[in-house]
Amino acid sequence: MASGFFAILDDIAALMDDVAVTSKIATQRTAGILGDDLAVNAEKATGFLSSREIPVLWAITKGSFINKLIILPVVFLLNWLYAPAINYVLILGGLYLAFEGVEKIIEFLFHRDKTGHEVVEEIVEDEKSDEDIEKSKIKSAITTDFILSVEIVIIALGTVLEESHPFITQILVTSLVAFIATVGVYGIVALIVRMDDAGFKLIKKSNDKGFFGKLGHFLVKALPVVIKALGVIGTIALIMVAGGIFAHRIEFLHHVLPSWSSNEMLTILKEIILGLIGGLFAVALFTMGKGVVSLVKKK
Repeated sequence: MASGFFAILDDIAALMDDVAVTSKIATQRTAGILGDDLAVNAEKATGFLSSREIPVLWAITKGSFINKLIILPVVFLLNWLYAPAINYVLILGGLYLAFEGVEKIIEFLFHRDKTGHEVVEEIVEDEKSDEDIEKSKIKSAITTDFILSVEIVIIALGTVLEESHPFITQILVTSLVAFIATVGVYGIVALIVRMDDAGFKLIKKSNDKGFFGKLGHFLVKALPVVIKALGVIGTIALIMVAGGIFAHRIEFLHHVLPSWSSNEMLTILKEIILGLIGGLFAVALFTMGKGVVSLVKKK
């Protein structure tokens, strides 16, 4: 009887060890998307009154958990019904990420001052209530989180499928990575958006003197720099993650420049190039689609 009990404990320990090791690998593979998720939501959770930053972030976090609860069973069901569909979903998701990344680069490079009707539209936008703006930002953040969550869950599931783990391990690893993604990302975002408040408190408590006074000023000044840096890192991460998906999920591209695979830096460069090409293709497709819709509406 006792031996049977200890055998069960041994099996559970082996399962947990397997889950821990595989979760570590899956988390490393989703790091790029997590970086982008962090950058996007840190930006969306700032720009409010200090009293509203945490409630807004909490609303986004709850939306993220709901996203995961929807995505996890759907992805497992899809994998069970038609496993190749996972690959197609990943490629489509990669195109979306590449589109987002390249669109940000194009906007930065070819940004122009707004004039005429665009200024009028912006004024109308500014007339929205703070509550409407807040709801809009929360909705936008949750939508972006949904897309990124699909990628995170599928990449995590792909990691356990590659190593032929049992179904219980697949569920535990994928769910754990999804949980870590939400808690980790939004926990860090909470720390980032409160940097300036922490700085002001340090300045006040130290009477703006000594080390803590200087640290307070540093935190206050660092927040906008950190937000901008995360924006740049997030854009690069979008393109790299997309390129990585294209390189590993599209058979033809997987065999392009095979000699680069032996060098880590060249592999990263290959992924960036593929991400940029995919993004330019997606932007061109989106632009043509908008043109067609505009012509149809005019008729």
